[in-house]
Amino acid sequence: MKVGLVGFAGSGKTTVFNTLTGLTAEVGGFGARERTNVGVIKVPDSRVDGLAALYKPKKSTYAEISFIDVAGPESEETERAHAGLDPKLVQHMREADALVHVIRAFENPAVVQPADPVRDVRGFDDELMLTDLVQIENRIARLKKEKDSARERELIEKLQAAIESEQPLRDVEMSHEELGLIAGFRFLSLKPVLLLLNVDETAISAGPAPEVAALAESKRLSLIAMCGKAEMEIAQLEPAEQREFFQDLGITEPARDRFIRAAYALLDLISFLTSGEDECRAWPIKRGTPALKAAGKIHSDIERGFIRAEVVRFEDLIEFGSEAKCREHGKLKLEGKEYVVQDGDVIHFRFNV
Repeated sequence: MKVGLVGFAGSGKTTVFNTLTGLTAEVGGFGARERTNVGVIKVPDSRVDGLAALYKPKKSTYAEISFIDVAGPESEETERAHAGLDPKLVQHMREADALVHVIRAFENPAVVQPADPVRDVRGFDDELMLTDLVQIENRIARLKKEKDSARERELIEKLQAAIESEQPLRDVEMSHEELGLIAGFRFLSLKPVLLLLNVDETAISAGPAPEVAALAESKRLSLIAMCGKAEMEIAQLEPAEQREFFQDLGITEPARDRFIRAAYALLDLISFLTSGEDECRAWPIKRGTPALKAAGKIHSDIERGFIRAEVVRFEDLIEFGSEAKCREHGKLKLEGKEYVVQDGDVIHFRFNV
């Protein structure tokens, strides 16, 4: 899972990046458009820990989230207003599975404009749609010269109409077939978006302002708030000291934990598990993935030679202590290619190539 941290310059993206990854990338790099920070965090999963206690494997492997922190454009009211996003920034954003829009809700002396989260949410959405519209118009011009392109042209013109009416592509109803038809374009306003409100330390316990929450709801976007500066500093302390500072600030749960849950929900991800003496591992997949495709997540040979999936629930495996005991109690099930994998399934794939 690759997540792009995006937003206008001065919003604190790199501070948030450091908070989430535990890294120490340089912050405050206004205008450093060449800079891209990359980091990876392991997703805590008590089920992997439980399997490791049972099997004593050589290694335990957790699901991972990769972060790309890209330098953002200036606020829309500067000379860059409606000029479209920088091509290098666009390329990094296209590579992400989801975008996290970091929104400034604190006063930054390095930024002339006062903080206005509502303005920035709308402004950045406009930038995404403008970038997509340029791409769409170029595609329509080419389709006019091509034969047998009626279906794609009809769809592309539908997307053009949506953006021209200020509707991001993620809000356009499309069939699975239509989504497949435009997958190669990697439109920015089609990507899942999470709003992350970067607040001042004094506003940590207050939560998002009502007008920001209302805007997020109207756009059907998830919204979380954090104080990137405070949490970045706390993240560098020892665990015992961290708990003390969190309590003093009224933070009941670190932003990193809340963010991981929000990112999984944003991408509609679940995790299935594999276990054994060599490795216990969590595998993130889209909710609704059939067993055959889940097998391919591990290795293409397993998907190609799929015979069956031996499935046991994590809770049952921990309760009975082994797959053999689960089989005796009727808790181990044999499933075929079309079985829809559930969150917390522990699976052993049988295959032959």
